[in-house]
Amino acid sequence: MAKLYFKYGVMGSSKTAQALITKFNYEERGMKVWLIKPQIDNRDGDHLIKSRAGLSAPAYILPDSEDVYESYSKLPEPVDVIIVDEAQFLTEEQVDQLSMIVIDFNMPVLCFGLRADFRTKMFPGSKRLMEIADSITEIKTICSCGRKATVNVRLDGNGKIITEGEQILIGGNDTYTAMCYQCYINGQKEQDK
Repeated sequence: MAKLYFKYGVMGSSKTAQALITKFNYEERGMKVWLIKPQIDNRDGDHLIKSRAGLSAPAYILPDSEDVYESYSKLPEPVDVIIVDEAQFLTEEQVDQLSMIVIDFNMPVLCFGLRADFRTKMFPGSKRLMEIADSITEIKTICSCGRKATVNVRLDGNGKIITEGEQILIGGNDTYTAMCYQCYINGQKEQDK
């Protein structure tokens, strides 16, 4: 029985690397993978998913207005699995459409992404995945203090924690860091002095 999976973690927790390794494992067994990323994630250019570890693969670009169920049903050849990177950028409707692909076609769908933004608020796609995914797994990493990192912290050019602004700002290690909630709160208190 196929499932809708959500594998989430903070930035730097190897989500993309794990998505690409999963793709490799399926293909090594002769299976076809439909690798998807939402169009808004243009950090590594169009049609490419790239991990900080150096792994990369071409991907199907999914605009937020596209019906993924309809696109799946029009694929030129059958696939054995769907893997979605940066799943937090999916719309709630696209998550529902992926769920219907699982149900109607018995197709496993593995979504990798962030749970929450830099303000500790859930992304719409992640919220919907948390609500309906059959399997939810946290990909863990650590804060610089050694505790489990749970917050995606946005930093300004001077390394100060930013707590307001647009939810989406595509960036990497120069813009974001992962922290435990305690360090996140303590960091804000320190810079407010």
